[in-house]
Amino acid sequence: MSERLRFVDQESRDDALTFAARAARLADSSVRLRASDGVLAMTAAPLVPRDLVDPTPTVLALRTLAVDPELECDLTVDAALLQPASAPTDITLPDTAIRAAWAGVSPPRAGWAPAGELDAAALAAQAHDGMARVASALPADAGEEVVQRIRAGVWGEPVAEWGDLPLGVAFAAVALGFISGAESARVFTAGPWTRVSLLRGHLLVRGPAAIGLTAVRSTGRSQ
Repeated sequence: MSERLRFVDQESRDDALTFAARAARLADSSVRLRASDGVLAMTAAPLVPRDLVDPTPTVLALRTLAVDPELECDLTVDAALLQPASAPTDITLPDTAIRAAWAGVSPPRAGWAPAGELDAAALAAQAHDGMARVASALPADAGEEVVQRIRAGVWGEPVAEWGDLPLGVAFAAVALGFISGAESARVFTAGPWTRVSLLRGHLLVRGPAAIGLTAVRSTGRSQ
């Protein structure tokens, strides 16, 4: 395994470090790194259930960047341990990888069908409303179990105008910095998965979604 991630330029390296820094602030700070054929896929887990009875939705965040074509890897590390190397295009990897249950969940790489679009500004507004709801519902000195239950209740709430996608999609978009301004996020489906694609990254949701309601307009564009 390479001890470094080597990017095609410093801008891509810095982009990866920004993504890692945001992932490090999540409840689960791990990030999966998969590189092949000159592309690095960085995946974080803004929302994942802790066990079979946890109602928290599975919402993953994906960012792809150009790397050295010779780089091949597939490992999961603590995002906080990814650090810039002395070379301006490199990131040093931690000494050891870690295990994360969600990293074994792999959304499909192909077969995505266009299913509509969402307004990025609406995603941002709903995310901030949800954050306020979580904050107001938390009692003083709340334990971890209470925090998890409240977060699951808010972020797992289906949004009818988004075809019942969970509100957690909006949280993930804001937490990973995927919303950069006025934009329409394209929606795709593949089996039990839904992908919400923005210019800065993709959100991957596992579970049924009734795509096609009035607020989710068919675009007819390919992926």
